[in-house]
Amino acid sequence: MRSIYRSCQVLWLALLLGQPAHAAQHFQLNPDCPPGFELDAGQCELRSLYQQYASLQDAGVGGLKTGLPQYRDGFRPQQIDLGRYLFFDPVLSGDGTLSCASCHRPDEGFADGRGRSLGHGGESLSRSAPSLWNMAFQKSFFWDARASTLEQQMQGPLYDATEMANNPVQMLASLNALETYRTLFSEAFPGQYNPGQGITLDQVYLAIAAFESSLISLNSRYDQYAHGYADALTAAEKEGLNVFRSFVARCAECHTPPLFTNQQVAVIGTPEPEGIPFDPGASTAMGEPSLRGGFKVPSLRNIALTAPYMHSGRFATLRQAAEFYTGGRGHAVPDGEELKIHWHIWEPQLTDDELDRLVDFMETLTDQRFKPREPLQLPSGLAPVHRNTARGGELASGEQNNE
Repeated sequence: MRSIYRSCQVLWLALLLGQPAHAAQHFQLNPDCPPGFELDAGQCELRSLYQQYASLQDAGVGGLKTGLPQYRDGFRPQQIDLGRYLFFDPVLSGDGTLSCASCHRPDEGFADGRGRSLGHGGESLSRSAPSLWNMAFQKSFFWDARASTLEQQMQGPLYDATEMANNPVQMLASLNALETYRTLFSEAFPGQYNPGQGITLDQVYLAIAAFESSLISLNSRYDQYAHGYADALTAAEKEGLNVFRSFVARCAECHTPPLFTNQQVAVIGTPEPEGIPFDPGASTAMGEPSLRGGFKVPSLRNIALTAPYMHSGRFATLRQAAEFYTGGRGHAVPDGEELKIHWHIWEPQLTDDELDRLVDFMETLTDQRFKPREPLQLPSGLAPVHRNTARGGELASGEQNNE
């Protein structure tokens, strides 16, 4: 089976190298910054009302007017736009069938609507695809927090045999064989791109990191309320916010505003789906037995779009996920497991009405108004593969066939 797969890889690469690329003039990188950023000395700098507020370190569990943690910006707009093309292009996968967007679909909160994502050959992976919104603020990546930069993180799915199943040599050969990509890289990296050397791995990683860092979601109805517009939330949603921030529910102690995550690893005792073996989580990646069953606290931004929930999709709805926390400390830990449950997890005994109000509030965190435009054509000449599988393949809001 492995020899057949390798033969298919070689055949696909040969076909790719032999096909004519789109003329370079058909693709021009955007010289303007994405929404939410301002061009300053040739670089895109983040602009947000949250920058007016005090830092998170001085705000306890995060008040309404709490400043943002440190973030990553300062990319050239052309680097961001090049990363956008790479993100949607299956040329980055070993056999040309998967792109980053296959598991991180814009219309589904940059997740994929699956409890466990599908990798190479359509095989189920061990965990779900996390949302990519607000990656510019994150200090660690993956459910088990094993990567410290976006560049480090992306090499996992790119080169894992069960995910995109590529390798650095083949990926560079594929990209450098395409005149259009060589032209775009020279435009995105002036003074750094060497025609004799061609496209480099560092340039690929940086461009994708630039695009992912531009995915900012800080303009939900909750944010309007936090900035002073009292009527942005309904009475029921305000009740839910009060429950969320209460010392009884204690949601905000881990899902801390304004990002709605404290970016820590927590052991909460989430059960696995039926028939799925127990996932040791961060204990394996960090070599720390006390983190067995621990996973990074996800952001609740756009959480209403990213069902099912938890690292392996155990809960189909937000209501079920919220209800788990009121079931009692460690109530779902499987027999034989001795887990160090996080001290914030206890028995709040929330009522059905309080749980419903919590869901009402979490749904106010939806904001995709800065969702990037999905390319209709790609520099590789390949089709954006996720369009064939995501919601009938319709275009993103506002998309026009102008590429």
